[in-house]
Amino acid sequence: MTEKQYIQPEGIFDGSALGFTQVVTSPPGTLVFVSGQVPWDINRQLVGDTDLAAQTEQVLKNLDLALKGAGASVSDVTMIHVFFVDYKPDYAAIVIPILNKFFGGKPPASTWLGVQTLANPHLRIEIEAIAVVGRDS
Repeated sequence: MTEKQYIQPEGIFDGSALGFTQVVTSPPGTLVFVSGQVPWDINRQLVGDTDLAAQTEQVLKNLDLALKGAGASVSDVTMIHVFFVDYKPDYAAIVIPILNKFFGGKPPASTWLGVQTLANPHLRIEIEAIAVVGRDS
């Protein structure tokens, strides 16, 4: 039986104290599961205050760092789940352009979910991802 790898990428806060791992890969390293990324810096300080666009940018910065920590890249992402606190349809106009820029116009499959709250009352968005590495392009 092969073992999973638990990765704490540089530049992202350590989630172990909060009961999760930032990135888990499944040997032979083809599947990468990235925990929900939030708009915190490495010191668990909120970035973006209440600004959804600024929070989204930080979330994607953290996602990029997490992917790199697993030897993956943005182009390897196949699925994202986006969680919004008190989702409103006009959030799409804010977030879609940011996602399109991040994914280079080739967005992965996605599911958007409106939730009542996230782990911290100041968080407005969280994104988790699944990536596939080592596949034929």
